Amino acid sequence: MIGGIQSHWLKAIRTIFYGVTCLAKYMLGDPALAGVRKVAYVSTFPPRKCGIATFTSDLVNSITCLNKLYDQRVIAIDGRHLFKPACEAMEHKIGRDFLEDYVLMADFLNQSSVDVVNIQHEFGIFGGEAGEYIGAFLDHLNRPVATTLHTVLPNFENKSKEVFSKIVEKSTALVVLNETTRTLIRQYGVPAKKVKLIPHGCPDLPLVSSAKAKPKLGLQNKVVLSTFGLLSKGKGIEQVIAALPEIIKKEPRLIYYVLGVTHPQVKKNEGEAYRNMLHDMVKRLGLSGHVRFLNRFLSKPELYDYLQATDVYITPYVSPNQISSGALVNALAAGKAVVSTPYLHAIEALGGGRGVFCRFNDSNSIAERVAEIIENPALRESLEQKAYGYSRKFTWQSVAKKYLRLFNELTQQSEEKNYSTTTPPKNRLSPSLH
Repeated sequence: MIGGIQSHWLKAIRTIFYGVTCLAKYMLGDPALAGVRKVAYVSTFPPRKCGIATFTSDLVNSITCLNKLYDQRVIAIDGRHLFKPACEAMEHKIGRDFLEDYVLMADFLNQSSVDVVNIQHEFGIFGGEAGEYIGAFLDHLNRPVATTLHTVLPNFENKSKEVFSKIVEKSTALVVLNETTRTLIRQYGVPAKKVKLIPHGCPDLPLVSSAKAKPKLGLQNKVVLSTFGLLSKGKGIEQVIAALPEIIKKEPRLIYYVLGVTHPQVKKNEGEAYRNMLHDMVKRLGLSGHVRFLNRFLSKPELYDYLQATDVYITPYVSPNQISSGALVNALAAGKAVVSTPYLHAIEALGGGRGVFCRFNDSNSIAERVAEIIENPALRESLEQKAYGYSRKFTWQSVAKKYLRLFNELTQQSEEKNYSTTTPPKNRLSPSLH
């Protein structure tokens, strides 16, 4: 009886203490950013060169700039085995193809003072068939998990669907990058309350006319087209090259920039076959004076210089099912007139007169649409203004705040759950991620 009374009072005291703590946080600062202290991210990360790594780096840096968290740590998906068994000495990485690493890291995080884990998910970055090893990590983890979905398909293959179902089941929240994806995942029976829309972030760039940006790159008096990103067959660059002769007939000052290295995984499996094919195509069509390849991973300032000097940006992607494009987001942030194939992300982002669509795998359609913009200054200015205005809603600072609010919400839910039971809350003095 006495034990029951003590338990009741202990529970009541904890509840009161939690309420007072929340009130103090509210009075001392932004209540939406007050609770969460430590976040761990599971993702690829620089120096690896891929879109997910760049996204995570931008997100972590943007949250750091808000100066609201005590600590952030990235658990990088790496090609090397995680050999160190002692939690305190572990490197913050997971060997991509080593199932035991996923379990070890989950156990380590369970013993740490991390409040929330954010997984940046794309099937190809995790080990096993269709990235199934992430399921073992989720099975062993007992922290709140927010999973950002970078790939969702209208029709998953069997194994991918199985992995996706596991992620839905085990994640506390699912972050989608646009309304298109939120609509898409409804068909898989995902509970609406789990889904949070936080857009893909973009840099906060000034709107600069291409004429002002060109002299820095020696491009004055040139008409500049560009495409950037990690090269692979699905980018559709060959269709733009095939379109150039028709465009050049109308605008001989034209220069087309292909910015970026070959995707590391593509280079590992296929070498530079795709890039070499593009070079051969340029020579065969007599376009050597009009096409320039920058075969390197551009720094952000260098990339922004080329984007701002661009007159028409082109995303000629081959797959209609692409739900997110960081390259497109950056072009919008620079206020560019965009010609794009109608893949899922582009349909949403470029609707309402924010861009112009060409047909898939159709160089004639690309030529027509690019020429239309070049020959119509009023159209181009309208596209630029609308694109830039649209991008102001998802600058990285704004996106970082949305992630912090989500992390805080998940932390508070977890702490409320702890305080509502007689089990003591997790020890914040347990092994940290330092």
